[in-house]
Amino acid sequence: MTRRRTANDILNGLDADRHLRALHGEDLPQSQGWDADPTPLTPRRLVPPFPVDALPPWVADMVMAVAEFTQTPLDLPGCLALAALSTAAGGRAEVEIRPGWREPLNLYTVVAMPPGSRKSAVFAAMTAPLLEAERQLIDAARPRIVEAELACKMVVKEAERRSIDAANMRDPAARAEALAAATDATIEAEKPVPALPRLIADDVTTEAAASLLAEQQGRLAVLSAEGGIFSTLAGRYSSGVPSLEVFLKGHAGDLLRVDRKGRPAEHVAAPALTLGLALQPEVLTDIAKMPGFRGRGLLARILYSLPENTVGRRQVGAPAVPAPIANTYASRLTRLVLHLADHDEPRRLRLSREADREVLDLERRLEPRLAPHADLAHMTDWASKLNGAIARLAGLLFVADVLPTGWGEPIPPRRVDAAARLGHYFLGHALAVFDHMGADPTVDDAHAVLDWIRRTGAQRFTRRDAFTGLSRSRFRKVTDLEAPLALLEAHGFIRSTAPAAPTGGRPSSPRWEVHPRAAKAAEAAELRG
Repeated sequence: MTRRRTANDILNGLDADRHLRALHGEDLPQSQGWDADPTPLTPRRLVPPFPVDALPPWVADMVMAVAEFTQTPLDLPGCLALAALSTAAGGRAEVEIRPGWREPLNLYTVVAMPPGSRKSAVFAAMTAPLLEAERQLIDAARPRIVEAELACKMVVKEAERRSIDAANMRDPAARAEALAAATDATIEAEKPVPALPRLIADDVTTEAAASLLAEQQGRLAVLSAEGGIFSTLAGRYSSGVPSLEVFLKGHAGDLLRVDRKGRPAEHVAAPALTLGLALQPEVLTDIAKMPGFRGRGLLARILYSLPENTVGRRQVGAPAVPAPIANTYASRLTRLVLHLADHDEPRRLRLSREADREVLDLERRLEPRLAPHADLAHMTDWASKLNGAIARLAGLLFVADVLPTGWGEPIPPRRVDAAARLGHYFLGHALAVFDHMGADPTVDDAHAVLDWIRRTGAQRFTRRDAFTGLSRSRFRKVTDLEAPLALLEAHGFIRSTAPAAPTGGRPSSPRWEVHPRAAKAAEAAELRG
């Protein structure tokens, strides 16, 4: 008697399980022998793209053109454009959100990108108008400075002459009168000669930065394609003792006392320091470990950007920045600097009623997220300054768009909306940066190896293959791969296989097989982050 076939028999005969797995992207033969899907290392956050359309059109056009020409992410020229606007307006304008709460229009921005990312080329393009404006300011100021120097020399000689006259007089009354005149002349001679205008410093010590702030009426920008300023702040020139006061007060606008050799101490009432840096991602991990950087609030003052690495995927022969775009950017930024340079006291900007309501709404939405068990609890030092940063950004966007006219108008809500989008961008990147700062180096290295596997589509590889394909700045010798490869194997992303048969030469390199769902597991972890 023939046994009646069941539904399972029919499905088994059609090899239905294999077809169903293929339909869902699960190739059964590739997956045989793997016990389970890989266990994620740690979730990695997907950072938001730079909202270039939040910038004024003349700035946005330059950012997009420079990004295309240099084949860099929009983040780099975008953040440098904000630093350039901060250089122009810092210390010259402030925004009053409401009575008792004012924010100066200066920013600290830091972009983290790997070596070879063309940071210097982008810096040159975005800051060239600042250097031109500085040259024009120097040319205009030089005659006045020469005149002041000659007047000072004449007053010094007059003071010396009067002192000699007083010493030779015998009549007490005449001597007293001559001494008074000599004293007045000496005081006049001690008045400092104005310094040549200076907008930008690069590799500067904290003492030099303080002196420059005093000379430049409290206004200075530190712009650099390197991160060496952080090792200076950590005490490279002060026997390992951190020196953060200038950069803490220079952001907040708090009273700064400047002690200078050969002169009485000076006070900078409202310093406005701008910071615009591009550095390697590893520096972020280093500065997180530097004493006082987070505890005293320096890291909380920085707007971070952690763009995607485009090295290896860049277009060759990209078009140059169109001349009309470059000329408009240069002329408007230069004009902005020159127009604001003579403002001794900062001009006060105010919000419209609608813009004020926008800021209040931002405050209401942010505050619950700062609670002890909320999503921003681990970085309340940074997040608590976010609304102040948004107010500064709104002021900069407004000034960039309305000058040289329009000072008397209130900041409209659309500027606050644009600034809030930039604030959302910087919040997303700050979350990623603070994760990066606290990351286990081995986990971070394992992520780098996993990214290489995903990028190359490798199904099998040797340790020598990985060492050849990965960055030498991260893995300096082949043994540096041992810990991250072991971690990837422990999490099920790879498994070791038998080495190749010996050929009589050097021992074959260890080999690994990649889990067929390694890429999907890694992508899912990023999405969860």
